[in-house]
Amino acid sequence: MSICMAAKASFIPPSPPSNTTPLFNLILLLPLLSLVVGHEIVDLEQYPLVVSTWPFVEAVRAAWRAVDGGSSAVDSVVEGCSACEELRCDGTVGPGGSPDENGETTIDALVMDGVTMEVGAVAAMRYVKDGIKAARLVMQHTEHTLLVGEKASEFAISMGLPGPANLSSADSMEKWAKWKTSRCQPNFRKNILPANSCGPYHPNYLEHPGETCSASGQMLTSNSRSLSVGLHSHDTISMAVIDRMGHIAVGTSTNGATFKIPGRVGDGPIAGSSAYAVDEVGACGATGDGDIMMRFLPCYQVVESMRLGMEPKLAAKDAIARIARKFPDFVGAVVALNKKGEHAGACHGWTFKYSVRSPVMKDVEVFTVLP
Repeated sequence: MSICMAAKASFIPPSPPSNTTPLFNLILLLPLLSLVVGHEIVDLEQYPLVVSTWPFVEAVRAAWRAVDGGSSAVDSVVEGCSACEELRCDGTVGPGGSPDENGETTIDALVMDGVTMEVGAVAAMRYVKDGIKAARLVMQHTEHTLLVGEKASEFAISMGLPGPANLSSADSMEKWAKWKTSRCQPNFRKNILPANSCGPYHPNYLEHPGETCSASGQMLTSNSRSLSVGLHSHDTISMAVIDRMGHIAVGTSTNGATFKIPGRVGDGPIAGSSAYAVDEVGACGATGDGDIMMRFLPCYQVVESMRLGMEPKLAAKDAIARIARKFPDFVGAVVALNKKGEHAGACHGWTFKYSVRSPVMKDVEVFTVLP
């Protein structure tokens, strides 16, 4: 796709004679089939475009049907992520998966419009299964960016979403019951006692005054985290869409880390961490250990690197490398997309796959990225 700077002077097509036919009007407008967006001329043949973390093929197909039919980038992202929630992708998106320590499933979601830079998000949302739709309602009907917990649920229901509903499932409750019988191991707690039970917990320094942690506690923390964070326990759909007008939006949805401490919010609803979009530059989506990744805002970094001229592959690798230097045991990935339609991924600690649908593809294609 070719992108070039548009002339500063506005182009005003000549008015057709009053007795012209629709065919004449179409011929007159043929030179305008490259759409002027801002100060760029965008080749429409490269759009629309859908990119998503993981082989969530049906979610990408849903977004593609919407955007290929003329829907906006925002609406198409919502369609795609909503399909993933309904399908319960990998058990880590939507209701029915990833129980917390109490056995409850909660939802985190975000949607961002790369044109207006508006963001709507919900976090630790209970009783409402439609995370991405709730996030869009926050963007559409409030001046806020993020609503959390039960109050987010109340807002979503007041705006017309169905609820309250039980977000647990037979599978999630069975998983939680097995975890309880395994003395609640592994979990996300550290420097606590008792270390190998379901609690109640208290800080270990209460029994060892003057110490903030012990060598044994640190060892348990390291082992526990490596077991707790994995491909099917800590995952997110993060999707980017460029619509026919060349506009970009991103969205995310997740039910968070399996056996998380109740109230935990990961990177899913945090703009710049799980996803980010700037209309004139591109977009990024992330997945993995959100507790670590959100400290670095990797998607904000990726987009800003691309703004400075870095290609998607290098921008993605650079963002992941910065995290790995501080946390060499973390697992995560990002996928980057620029306005030329170029895309690439980078990962650490696991093999990452992401999905793409473009006008030149007959169906969704899955790309594999090695660590």
